[in-house]
Amino acid sequence: MEVLGFFYNPNIHPLLEYRRRLTGAREAGDVTGVRLVVDEAYDPEAWFASVCEGEGSRCGRCIGQRLERAAEMALAHGCDAFSTTLSISPWQDHASIKVRGAQAAEHHGIDFLYEDLRPLYGESRRLSRQWGLYRQKYCGCLVSEWERYRGR
Repeated sequence: MEVLGFFYNPNIHPLLEYRRRLTGAREAGDVTGVRLVVDEAYDPEAWFASVCEGEGSRCGRCIGQRLERAAEMALAHGCDAFSTTLSISPWQDHASIKVRGAQAAEHHGIDFLYEDLRPLYGESRRLSRQWGLYRQKYCGCLVSEWERYRGR
């Protein structure tokens, strides 16, 4: 299987965190030999507008927005399927990942590959430390940062 990485994260706040994560994604691609495609569109105002209204949770809408874009890019690059690194996180909404991934797949006519990778989370942390990669402390959006650090 050939893997193509894709970075699209208009949800990440602030801009310096976005840049840290983009640098980390590029470094991970270098270490693993995975080619990385980057959508550098960074528009927090548009992201807030897109996730503030609609059905489901804010997180579900955010996940859906990013999986829609991943499906589009997978098709544009001739891929047979797409997936997400979100599936390794024990803090992500896996039900939303599955549902929103399936919706994006159906909408774009491409397969969505979901696998619960949470059992590999510890190994991913070990490898990122070994490789010297940046590890974020919160999901990415302003609200998730607030949720992470409130009460400290």
